[in-house]
Amino acid sequence: MDARCAAHVGFEDLLAQDDTAATRALLAAWSAPDAEQARERDRIVAWIDRYPADAHRRERLEGHLTASALVVDPARGKALLTHHKKLGRWLQLGGHCDGDANLARSALREAIEESGIADLRIDPTPIDVDVHTIPARGAEPEHLHLDTRFLVLAPEGAREAVGEESLALRWFAPDQLGSIPTDESVRRLFRRVFRRA
Repeated sequence: MDARCAAHVGFEDLLAQDDTAATRALLAAWSAPDAEQARERDRIVAWIDRYPADAHRRERLEGHLTASALVVDPARGKALLTHHKKLGRWLQLGGHCDGDANLARSALREAIEESGIADLRIDPTPIDVDVHTIPARGAEPEHLHLDTRFLVLAPEGAREAVGEESLALRWFAPDQLGSIPTDESVRRLFRRVFRRA
């Protein structure tokens, strides 16, 4: 790995956390790139302050912390998106923390599970935050996902495998986003990551 990859770690390097104090500290210390991101970060920190024991648990029905990852190829020219089965849009990989308040660990776990790529590496510093509403579905009420997003690197020769939550997985260059159903937060994430690379 070159110097750009030095900060990236594997799943085995990240410890599970049940306590949200470290998560709160991570987000509170994060230097948001603009005023909108600072507002979103502050909403997530306030949520943790309001629900310190279970902000990261999906049993908090009105909303909960989530974690996601933009998985980029080794050349840093494309990112892997999932055509999400429930939402019908192309999105970054990620999802529920499932009781683990270590957001980087949750994002990496979800990325590995959803991509089928075992040797992913993550930069544990957030690159983006987003608070969005998930529509009601079945017995699950409408609720908030308070999402923290990370940059994840795929290894050379990585081969993705479609999982049960996806209709498809596909690598996209930034200039291909206009041709697929996605949302502004994914486009923002692409701008942030590919500008950094």
